[in-house]
Amino acid sequence: MKTSNPVLARLGQAAERERSAGYAPTGPYGQPGYPQQYPAEAGYPAAPPAVNTMSIDDVVVKTVTLLGILGLSAAAAWVLVPDALLGVAWIGAAVVGLVLGLIISFSRMANPALVVAYAVVEGVFVGMVSKYFETLYSGIVLQAVTATFGVFFLMAVLYRAKVIRATPAFVKGMIAVMAGLFAVMLINLVLALFGVNTGLRDGSPLAIGFSLVCIVVASLSFVLSFKEVEDGVRMGLPQRYSWVAAFGILVSLVWLYIEILRLLSYFQGDD
Repeated sequence: MKTSNPVLARLGQAAERERSAGYAPTGPYGQPGYPQQYPAEAGYPAAPPAVNTMSIDDVVVKTVTLLGILGLSAAAAWVLVPDALLGVAWIGAAVVGLVLGLIISFSRMANPALVVAYAVVEGVFVGMVSKYFETLYSGIVLQAVTATFGVFFLMAVLYRAKVIRATPAFVKGMIAVMAGLFAVMLINLVLALFGVNTGLRDGSPLAIGFSLVCIVVASLSFVLSFKEVEDGVRMGLPQRYSWVAAFGILVSLVWLYIEILRLLSYFQGDD
């Protein structure tokens, strides 16, 4: 089964190598494949060991697990990190999270430990950002969390109802747009470190428009994640690859939350 998602295509190739090396995939209930192992008879090779394939339930469980880890990490950082170190922790977690995210995204193997580590680091980042904005605008964090999960469930409903479809053109377009936005945000961050204000993050009409674009793209990125899950189940990827699918959903949730938090801050006023 082919997919237009390049990352998922690499995972499919990795799964195919595992099957070629002597592993036979089975479904969550032991089918198809080799649900039982039988002793090899003389002159006949042994049946390859069965490997359970990922399911939608696996991805849901892994996603909830990662969200729980992120939430605990965020709460711990909020309470334990002194205000004087808030900026250092914020920037440090952002850099480490970026590195881990790139490693996971471009790795050919599913590594649950790296995904969990990413959730912990992103929890510190989210906790520090949330604490900063909550200090300035009381109640903004709860508003942003509510809006984030509201958008997520809306996109899930729209995808299931096939109102939005992840066609090959849609996937390629989204990947290009997301890469472009990432480049713009990275350049803007570097310029900001040197005191250059591009107007993209200062609350101006341009900043509001940019945040709205980011929110729309982050919302649509869930469609890529849902498609990735469907294709992964259809391709018979091993169960541990559900961690990679859950990672994709987590990345979109964090991005969407930060953008909504930032947009809400633009309308809070100065008091």
